Amino acid sequence: MRYLPKSPAERQEMLGAIGAKSIDELFSSIPERFRLREALNIPGPYSEAEVIQYFKERAAENSNGYTSFLGAGVYNHLRSVVTDAIIQRGEFLTSYTPYQAEITQGTLQAIFEFQTLMCQLTGQEVANASMYDGSTAMTEAVLMAERLTGRRRVLVARSVHPEYREVLKTYAKNSGLHVEEIPFTHSGTVDSKALQAALKDDVAAVVVQSPNFFGVVETHAGLAEATHASGGMYVVTVAEGVSLGLVRPPSEADIVAMEGQSFGLPPSYGGPFAGVIASRDKFVRQMPGRLAGQTVDSEGQRGFVLTLATREQHIRREKATSNICTNQALCALAATVHLTLLGKEGLREMAEQNFSKAQFTLTELLKIPGVKRTFDAPFFNEFVVELPRSVKLINAQLLRDKIIGPHALGTAYPELTKRALVCVTETTSRAEIERFAGALKRALEQPV
Repeated sequence: MRYLPKSPAERQEMLGAIGAKSIDELFSSIPERFRLREALNIPGPYSEAEVIQYFKERAAENSNGYTSFLGAGVYNHLRSVVTDAIIQRGEFLTSYTPYQAEITQGTLQAIFEFQTLMCQLTGQEVANASMYDGSTAMTEAVLMAERLTGRRRVLVARSVHPEYREVLKTYAKNSGLHVEEIPFTHSGTVDSKALQAALKDDVAAVVVQSPNFFGVVETHAGLAEATHASGGMYVVTVAEGVSLGLVRPPSEADIVAMEGQSFGLPPSYGGPFAGVIASRDKFVRQMPGRLAGQTVDSEGQRGFVLTLATREQHIRREKATSNICTNQALCALAATVHLTLLGKEGLREMAEQNFSKAQFTLTELLKIPGVKRTFDAPFFNEFVVELPRSVKLINAQLLRDKIIGPHALGTAYPELTKRALVCVTETTSRAEIERFAGALKRALEQPV
């Protein structure tokens, strides 16, 4: 019975309890054009056994020998079975917001350890106990800068993840922020001259991603200096956290917003993930989300508490820093376990493998007639190549060889039509890279 909706009698009883005569009356505030009148076009009804079998068959289609070269903000990295074993323990899996410190010491300690690791990775002094994901973390970082500066104008690099920028624009539409985009150069980096021309004394934040959406590693010193000279705050977003095992952390930033998916969280059809905000200690009062702190009790024993929680659940709405009402604690715990198991040397080795395998892949692809590199700046584990044909058509052919092809950039960047964003991680073997190069060569040789 678990898949069956309420009976007509039960529905009528519920309607009567709220004073509505019918479903139509309940939904009367919704314009007619937005109401679904016909039945959903889905098969069934199925029994529970049939539903389970259906999803087993779909899962088998996805895991049967496919190799992926698709990244674009979600990355497939090695994960230890230890991570899953720990986060599936009952005391973690069923834990809720740690309002009562005396009975949630384990949860608070895990959050505190997560914050510590994030500070070490980003080169910042304080980190919160996670956000929804990277896109909302970046937007919340901008809103944090707005509160700190009292300014309403935001400059965001066009090389920032397109979906991150869309989330920022959605927030800005109803919060009075004015968002402007800064172009990128032929090297794939932020156009510093265009940024300098746009910087005025009304800019709250400059937002840069590194590695950016094209995989290019940005140089922060000059950009941060120009931003600070105008009185604005320099915000850096990181979508590929593993890069911080090799790339110098963005210590020049005032605020760092990061996606934690690369740390022990599988791609999983795009979520759930865990966002991060880290910043200077002096900005902590305007940091959204919650922070766990370490202290000692009356007997001198180490303990953990919820130090700061300036969310709408804890204080009056008009004084809250954010309406984010979850901290993705289980995902943050997975990241904590994953990074603790890896250690500093393990993370660096993983990052080095990502870098070297991406370099090898680029070398192999450039051997194929008609394939060209688009940007010449240093990159981490993603890079952009130009193909002589439509990327989407090529990807359709690659899929026949059980290869999930690179991301087609033309969708978000019309000027980058026929450009492909190729991603390689430590999970990609040399044989798979060579198979990809061979399949791409054959696809390009076929007549149009």
